[in-house]
Amino acid sequence: MIDKLEFFIALAKARHFGRAAEECGITQPTLSAAIRQLEEQLGVSLVVRGSRYRGLTPEGQRVLEWARRIVGDTRTMREEMRAARTGLSGHLRLAVIPTALSMVHKITGPFQERHPDVTFSVMSSNSLQVLSQLENLEIDAGITYLQDEPLGRVTAVPLYDERFHLVVSEQGPFTDRDSVTWHEVSQLKLCLLSADMQNRRIINSHFEDAGVTPEAMLESNSMIVLFSHVTTGRWASIMPGHTARSFGANLRIIPITEPEAVHVVGVVATHREPFTPLVSALLHEARLFSEKAD
Repeated sequence: MIDKLEFFIALAKARHFGRAAEECGITQPTLSAAIRQLEEQLGVSLVVRGSRYRGLTPEGQRVLEWARRIVGDTRTMREEMRAARTGLSGHLRLAVIPTALSMVHKITGPFQERHPDVTFSVMSSNSLQVLSQLENLEIDAGITYLQDEPLGRVTAVPLYDERFHLVVSEQGPFTDRDSVTWHEVSQLKLCLLSADMQNRRIINSHFEDAGVTPEAMLESNSMIVLFSHVTTGRWASIMPGHTARSFGANLRIIPITEPEAVHVVGVVATHREPFTPLVSALLHEARLFSEKAD
């Protein structure tokens, strides 16, 4: 039953029988047979029938909610029993918004010192992807903004406050200033994160509050791309101070005021009790970091 529920979750995510089968490492006929068997066991149709995938039935949508819960609880049980036998080990999958990537080592480093048998994968994702991946059990936890946009039913642990800064080369504008305003920044040739990023939506809202609507001359979903353009001296960008400082280049990092914008970034995990041992340990590490940051 658990395997069939995992196949069903994969189908709902991929919305395509072939891609779902490939993700599960099985053939498409095997996947189709497993879904039919699950329907027979439950006595309801889960998928709208047709020559190709056409969505889930209302019953399928409800079963999907149960499937995520059951599969998640099963994984939690397995991890807890493994931890009881051998101590904490395994693999933690994290999705992190681009502006927080430079801070991840402050969590994973101390975590790995305490639990040397745990490995990590860290992927860059936008805030909506973080929540979607949590819901689909593709990741164990995420690091994202905790304000401004709905998070849904998650457990959240604040890590730090993010403050925006103008980032320019040493020969760039405003290098003699201790601070600049959003209105002043709007006059510059800007390179910014792309519109699918919550960071960009937040920045746009601050410009709107200042009564201006600047046009980004270059957009990217990569902080490295933005950084490399700023170093040419032809572009300016808006970044959290810790992100800009992590590049270690000759840049001027100038606080943006009027108003000074502060946004909370933290760890999020699917809300369930009990958590897997790995997620529980990660949330504990996040709380320790937050206490030190205060």
